Amino acid sequence: QVQLYESGGGLVQAGGSLRLSCAASGRAFRNYAMGWFRQAPGKEREFAAAITWSGGTTYYADSVKGRFTISRDNAKNTVYLQMNGLKPEDTAIYYCAAHSARVVQFTCPLDDFYDNWGQGTQVTVSS
Repeated sequence: QVQLYESGGGLVQAGGSLRLSCAASGRAFRNYAMGWFRQAPGKEREFAAAITWSGGTTYYADSVKGRFTISRDNAKNTVYLQMNGLKPEDTAIYYCAAHSARVVQFTCPLDDFYDNWGQGTQVTVSS
């Protein structure tokens, strides 16, 4: 079982920035494809960004492309989500997720692909 711990959420004004971090337990983190998802009040969880185990490939939802950047530091067992140009519609609980079943060379925007989830961190963007 992989443990994931998100941090870095908070309240920010529109146009501001936040950096979310997701720390993972275990020495196999470097093998995991990782993703960030979010769930706004009253809405279903949606994909935001994903990254391969090496960090060589990233993929973004259209709604965040050009504003959010996913990255990882395998030496620190941590994946990041840098969020710039935040909008009120970015308000949500943000979850990181890991695909630990096998080593893959692609990213995936489907939540069923991921087998480990964090507890989430709240991001609130005021207008």
